[in-house]
Amino acid sequence: MSETAILKVRLTPRGGKELLGAITDGVLHARVAAPPVDGAANSALLRLLAKQLNYPVSKLTIVAGQHSRLKTVSFDGISQESLFQRLSTL
Repeated sequence: MSETAILKVRLTPRGGKELLGAITDGVLHARVAAPPVDGAANSALLRLLAKQLNYPVSKLTIVAGQHSRLKTVSFDGISQESLFQRLSTL
């Protein structure tokens, strides 16, 4: 059985620069340039997370919040502890 880590993300679409910000109250703040149209911002978020955390985008899924700013992203194949270790290096 593989592990799955969960990350809460507050996304700001049309945020100019694409970046991952601080973690506040267990929620990672992120900005993407893409607009919230046809899933573009969601796709941009997954690509940004994959790039910044050096993790395959194919193992990332938005499991809740597809149409809101607060999203829940699952990372298949990694422990919660390992995910937060990767986040701490940013």
